[in-house]
Amino acid sequence: NTVQVLDRIVSKEHCHIDLVDGRFVLRDLGSLNGTYVNGERAQERVLFTGDEITMGSTRILFYGDYPKEDAAPRVPGPPAPVPVMAQPAHVAPPLVASSLTANDATTSRSVGATLAVAPASAPRPPSRDLSKVTMAPGMVESHIRTKLAPLADQSFLPETLLQDVAQLRRDYEKLRVSYDLSRAIGVELDIDSLLAKILDRAFELLPADRGVVLLYEEGGELAPRCVRTKRKSAQDEQVVLSTTIINEVLRDKAAVLSSDASVDSRFSGAHSIIMQGIRSSMAVPLLYAGELFGIMLLDSQIAANAFQEKDLQMFQNVANQAAVTIQNSLYAKKLQHEALTRERFQRLLSPAIAEQVISGKVEVAKGGELRDTTMLFSDIRGFTNMSESRSPQEIVEMLNEYFEQMVEIIFKYEGTLDKFVGDEVMALYGSPVKHADDPIRAVRSAIEMLDVLNQWNDERIARGQVPVHIGIGINSGDVVAGYLGSSKALEYTVIGDVVNTGARLCSAAQAGQILVSEATLLRTGDLFEVQEQPPMPLKGKSKPMRIYSVIGEKGGPRIGKP
Repeated sequence: NTVQVLDRIVSKEHCHIDLVDGRFVLRDLGSLNGTYVNGERAQERVLFTGDEITMGSTRILFYGDYPKEDAAPRVPGPPAPVPVMAQPAHVAPPLVASSLTANDATTSRSVGATLAVAPASAPRPPSRDLSKVTMAPGMVESHIRTKLAPLADQSFLPETLLQDVAQLRRDYEKLRVSYDLSRAIGVELDIDSLLAKILDRAFELLPADRGVVLLYEEGGELAPRCVRTKRKSAQDEQVVLSTTIINEVLRDKAAVLSSDASVDSRFSGAHSIIMQGIRSSMAVPLLYAGELFGIMLLDSQIAANAFQEKDLQMFQNVANQAAVTIQNSLYAKKLQHEALTRERFQRLLSPAIAEQVISGKVEVAKGGELRDTTMLFSDIRGFTNMSESRSPQEIVEMLNEYFEQMVEIIFKYEGTLDKFVGDEVMALYGSPVKHADDPIRAVRSAIEMLDVLNQWNDERIARGQVPVHIGIGINSGDVVAGYLGSSKALEYTVIGDVVNTGARLCSAAQAGQILVSEATLLRTGDLFEVQEQPPMPLKGKSKPMRIYSVIGEKGGPRIGKP
């Protein structure tokens, strides 16, 4: 060969560079891993000064002696004795350009140690379908070339200890990456948009083709959360991830640089057949306070050694900054969810109980559970006639004022507001928070509700408004408690025959009367003075139910009739 390239994955006759009509023309000879000019795979291409040819793990810089008017707009290089200059990828080129612009606006490359950033107006690299990401053992063979120990080279030395310029450059680069990334992603809180921006920035900093972010889901499974490609033509490609690399990162929490080969899944072990050539890949852990919550991966299909150790260190710096930002976003989402949960529960529970539920001290079953609960129902007597004779605005104002006082009493005794149904109030004692004296709390709530109602009625009469009268029914027993509803509308409530019976007691109660079932009375002991009422027949029951009217708490005032 005219120029020998000592690269194990470059074909013996990989490509030709011929002088044709005064121009040097590169022709690929059908190589498996391809020939790339300025980051684009080329079959035939006229070369100009400053062109960068990549084949396998080798980078070749071309210098031509064309007339000035024929040359492409490139940074002029020094004269070279031969048109082609081959060198290993890790060797610095004789000329380091300050920046180079690729033909595709979405592509950015690096020359030497200088990183070229795509213009701000460049379109965002296309997103990928997450279903096209595959993690399966045996589908990718990996050769791990470099591994960075956890948190390696991430600390900053004090200024007094800096002895060499190289260390200062490394520290500057870490700060630059951190600053650029934080400026690019801003205060993005949406996790999917945030991940897309992080991968976009990684494409600008590193010569990668595809990027994947894996995050742990609630069930503890590692799953793809964001996939990006630099080239639009690669959107429909299947992304096959190496489980060898993923397991290495998970086990050691270390950044890994490898050469990967996709293999035919019909073969296994030593008989696997390479189908897509060899690629470079980097995988880095997403760590926050020592906790691993995901992995970021980049790969390049240009060459097996497209990434060097300095690229891995750069990617680790990106991941360190990204980990903080991602975790902040996840925390923000959690706080937002907790705030919403707190708001919802504070409408149902007393503030003290709501805090216990939100903090996790009290668990609320989402699938439903059997709980011994006391239900309190109250509704306004003659509400229909009242609504017909008054304006809607007056009715709404009256209900809001009435509900405000009743709910305050329910929360005072640490009950749960289940719902409002028209003029009816339904409260729970024992769900989701259980007390040893829940039935007693329910009856005391009912007594205080009637007492407060009488005081409120005195005010209403003084204002020339009609008084409001309610009946209350209380029942106790086992119910199914939990979240019920659809995926878009859930509410905490209870269901069961005991609930229906409590509603029936409320309907049977006269104005100013509290009716309790025998089940509730037995749970209250001898604290209340009651008067047995005629048994109440229930649909579907063979025997009428014994019910009692509460007169008052023993030793306390009696409930007065309105």
